[in-house]
Amino acid sequence: MNKEDIEKRMHELMSIIDQLNYEYYTLDSPSVDDSEYDRLMRELIQLEEMYPELANPNSPTKRVGGKVNESFAKITHELPMLSLSNVFTESDIITFDNRIRKENIIPKYVCELKIDGLSVSLKYKNGELLYAATRGNGVVGEDITDNVKTIKTIPLKLKKPIDIEVRGEIYISKKTLEKLNQERIKNGLEPFKNARNLASGSIRQLDSSVAAQRNLDAFLYHLPNPLDYGIETHYEALEFMKELGFVTNPNNRLVDGIDGILNYIAEKTEARPNLPYDIDGVVIKLNNILDQMRLGSTVKYPKWATAYKFPPEEVVTKLKDIIFTVGRTGQVTPNAILEPVNVMGSTISKATLHNEEYVLEKDIRVGDYVVIIKAGDVIPRVESVKYERRTGVEVPFKMTDTCPICGEPLVQKDSNYYCVNPKCDAKHIESLIHFASKGAMDLTGFGENTVEDMYNLGFVKRIPDFYHLEKYTNELMLLEGFGEKSVQNLLKEVEESKKNSLERLLFALGIRHVGLKTATILARKFVDMDSLMNASLEDLNSIPDIGSIIAKSLKEYFSDEENLKLIEELKDLGLNMKYLGKVIENAKIKDKSFVITGTLNIKRDELKDMIITNGGKVIESVSRKTDYLVLGENPGSKYEKAKLLGIPILNEEEILDMLEN
Repeated sequence: MNKEDIEKRMHELMSIIDQLNYEYYTLDSPSVDDSEYDRLMRELIQLEEMYPELANPNSPTKRVGGKVNESFAKITHELPMLSLSNVFTESDIITFDNRIRKENIIPKYVCELKIDGLSVSLKYKNGELLYAATRGNGVVGEDITDNVKTIKTIPLKLKKPIDIEVRGEIYISKKTLEKLNQERIKNGLEPFKNARNLASGSIRQLDSSVAAQRNLDAFLYHLPNPLDYGIETHYEALEFMKELGFVTNPNNRLVDGIDGILNYIAEKTEARPNLPYDIDGVVIKLNNILDQMRLGSTVKYPKWATAYKFPPEEVVTKLKDIIFTVGRTGQVTPNAILEPVNVMGSTISKATLHNEEYVLEKDIRVGDYVVIIKAGDVIPRVESVKYERRTGVEVPFKMTDTCPICGEPLVQKDSNYYCVNPKCDAKHIESLIHFASKGAMDLTGFGENTVEDMYNLGFVKRIPDFYHLEKYTNELMLLEGFGEKSVQNLLKEVEESKKNSLERLLFALGIRHVGLKTATILARKFVDMDSLMNASLEDLNSIPDIGSIIAKSLKEYFSDEENLKLIEELKDLGLNMKYLGKVIENAKIKDKSFVITGTLNIKRDELKDMIITNGGKVIESVSRKTDYLVLGENPGSKYEKAKLLGIPILNEEEILDMLEN
């Protein structure tokens, strides 16, 4: 081939690879497999190595990086990159909406996820990337073009040969952060603290090959001059950018007024833990461009947009003391006593420290300033220590070797310590609280304080004592807050609980490792208590989702004479020992795993029960092992992940049809 033919082939390869990148990253619909893509890329790399003078500076091969800058040049933005004002409450959002309505605007808004990353401006000339710049001070940013070229979701050549500037956010996914940290730990290096700092540090590496190794990603969200392209709304601008080859966030949504905003925030707050990237809020933008221009901007912020910030997930406070508590299994757990602090809308003064190994590994000491997070937005825990704030007076941790309640020596099992004293008050109280709790026997009116009071008064010392409370009717009516009607209601709750299905009783007994889901699997499999008690270790191990640890725990529980006496006593008191749910062998459902997302006409708990009754499993997150996604209205990120993994998707009518048949 002559040079003209070679140059023609190189342009052809670039065009094909750019199209394949567009299909993969923007459309999420690749038309060739990875091996074909790799073959085309290798051919282009070989031609560029043989004929470097013909190589294009925006060739897709440049994504591997390798150029080393001495420093970053400065770039002045043609239009300033403004920040956004922040709002923190529903009241703030209503105020923002009212301010817009006072201008005689009936607003439609675009709601977007606020990605926790680094802002970037991309400039294209004749459809080819000219430069990329950071926000900087809003007027002048840094030239990060070489590093941005390594980001596969940012096109080097657009679908149309136009001049344009677009803006967006560079970020690193949770999965990439986890993978990089595993490598660093393996190599004896400190793990990266969070995805945002890693994205920011990676994009400012002087050696672009380092940025290439970090697997950066990007979403584009702003077109500074949409009217120049005949675009009159922000949502149309997002669609236009997508047509050009940019990746926009699939969660962007056009909504009507304040209700639409609040519904979106509620939905994305719930979906947040399962998103593949970190977000710290929701961005709210007025959709109509002419209305945006009417409102204008302050020196720092546009008046037509704002960012709702989630309450802080983690905060710093002082650890005042470490105390020990005893759970229903006898496990003794260290707990941090904290200076009260607000975490995600709750005042936290106590947090779990898990066990001795956890405290020693993090070197947590009394007097330390610590970072508190809410695990799963529910359970507060001490995540890390601000070692730099130590003064030298902090007290190192020492695990107790005796039970904090009864004083008996503890027994160590694996990383945990247990009180094995069968007469320990703390164990009894916790087991009674658990027995009465929701999801277990659901004895409404028997909260933690009530159960503790009844224990201390001698009314309920053991589980069967709940079913003898009628003996203390007169005494109960003398207690503060208890009248004749409330006492009768308590006794009625106790009597009604005898009818509960087997899985509720199994869970309520507090068998180690047996939660309500496991209890339901066991109840469906064995149908009655006696069959479960007589099951062999092999029988238990053969059940899907049970496993050797749970099987061993069950055998240990049912081998204990005291536990057997308790079950016989409960039988004599009239508690139901059979599974009351339907046992259906539905071949379409049996042993299949389902994830439910979005709003359905049927209650979600009702649908879950129907799937479980038909032999299926309902799980929370989508993975390659998921058999079906059940899709309702306004789905979250689970829908996008299911599409990416090729998981079969059912609507409400289809899943109900499977269940009915």
